[in-house]
Amino acid sequence: MQLQRLSLINFKNFKSQEFEFDHKINCFVGQNGIGKTNALDAIYLLAFGKSYFNPIASQNIHHDENFFVVDGTFIKDQRTEKIICSFKKSQKKLIKRNGKQYDKLSDHLGLIPLVIISPSDRDLITEGSEMRRKFIDSVISQGNKIYLQNLINYNKVLLQRNALLKYFALNNTFNQDTLSVYDDQLQQYGTEIHLVRKNFLEKFIPIFKERYMDISSGKETVGLTYQSQLENKELGQLFKEYLNKDKALQYTSVGTHKDDLIFEIDGHPIKKFGSQGQQKSYLVALKLAQFDFTKQQSGQTPILLLDDIFDKLDEKRVSQIIHLVNKDSFGQIFISDTHRERTENVVKQAEQSYRMIEL
Repeated sequence: MQLQRLSLINFKNFKSQEFEFDHKINCFVGQNGIGKTNALDAIYLLAFGKSYFNPIASQNIHHDENFFVVDGTFIKDQRTEKIICSFKKSQKKLIKRNGKQYDKLSDHLGLIPLVIISPSDRDLITEGSEMRRKFIDSVISQGNKIYLQNLINYNKVLLQRNALLKYFALNNTFNQDTLSVYDDQLQQYGTEIHLVRKNFLEKFIPIFKERYMDISSGKETVGLTYQSQLENKELGQLFKEYLNKDKALQYTSVGTHKDDLIFEIDGHPIKKFGSQGQQKSYLVALKLAQFDFTKQQSGQTPILLLDDIFDKLDEKRVSQIIHLVNKDSFGQIFISDTHRERTENVVKQAEQSYRMIEL
């Protein structure tokens, strides 16, 4: 998988910009606020149909304009894939593949395998369980369309069940038969989602631990545990047990939408006991494991985006990452950094062809 060319019109701080890329390493360098991360985000947008940093499409339009267009030319399996993502205010976002528009944005997911590593990944550690579920779902959905559809269906029915619980409270009424319709659907979709997540993590966790060992030279022991209410009871049984609580809260308090990942270092929560360097290494290992898993699932080498990768990592750990990237298992890589000289010195160690792009 390779991105040859990128064209931006009215995307974030870019009025009009075109880039051509090396097949191996590309480095966006320049001062803060000049658009390095936005250029990486445009590449992410072409793979996932949404911005990594701000999923609200209207907020990704250049000031005083009413539309944006992001246009990329990829090479996949020796064939050209031209992907265009566009958005106009008051209209729906459009994605076209080789001139043909997708009926659903979800149909595009998985065509362009891609992994991003960014300082904003720290939200996976510091924020609530929703961020960690989104991470799992994003990795699985790239290669599993059935899972993605089950997830969409589950979330749709969940909204309907919550709306019904609010209706019951507002009207001082209750109808078990109506609620059971939603309970049965949620049990069907939720059971499938739980099973796929469990199977995924059984494969993913050993890959993650190995990647952390590579980055940290085996100095610390890390843990990654899947936490789900469905581990011990079926969702239908949980609905019965928590019915009174759900009626009082007016929303659904049990289900796969409450699943979480527990991040640990040396047996303790990394959020409280991990240093900044350890947390960053943990997140980089998590994303490199995503890279490995995506590559296995898709049979394609994903594009790798490294946004400000040198932030908060000591020189030795940066060197370890560059050593990993130097292996043939990696394909095309995009890097952003504020220091051209530092970036070029590190990239030269990789002994691969590269292009420096000053913004």
